[in-house]
Amino acid sequence: MGVPGATLDQVECVRSHVHALGQCRKLLREGGWRTLVSDDTAGSAREVAELGDARHAALAPPAAAGLYGLDVLRAGVEDDPDNTTRFVVLSREPGPWPGTGGPTVTSLFFCVRNIPSALYKALGGFASSGVNLTKIESYQMGAGLNPSRFYVEIEGHPDESRVALALQELRFFSSEV
Repeated sequence: MGVPGATLDQVECVRSHVHALGQCRKLLREGGWRTLVSDDTAGSAREVAELGDARHAALAPPAAAGLYGLDVLRAGVEDDPDNTTRFVVLSREPGPWPGTGGPTVTSLFFCVRNIPSALYKALGGFASSGVNLTKIESYQMGAGLNPSRFYVEIEGHPDESRVALALQELRFFSSEV
């Protein structure tokens, strides 16, 4: 996006967040533009609006064009139209989830108890509750036959009853969650 009346032929420099620049490499190579990294995509749009110079453009969400009075110079410029940006919410204490209207992914670490089939039993609650497990990684803690620590990502939020049931079973078969 650029200042009103700007064209891609006038652009010399494109600003955006480092990840947005990385998701649009093909366009940036084709244009031969210099890139500048901004703190965030919407901030790059604000910077372009403040500069008021047709030689500067931003890779930012369409809403940023309206917010800062810019024109969308070309839409759908990402290399992979299915790319996804994930945002993480961290809190010391559990609190109400405001929701986003989109899918929620919950990430957690746990250690299973040192009993036979502990991992199978710990994860069984996700299957029986209909919670999709999208990622699992194991980390060996220390030397010897110490129990492993696992990192998992699941679809859903702990406030959902099906997720709460799965987490209850996970806690039962884990020494730490």
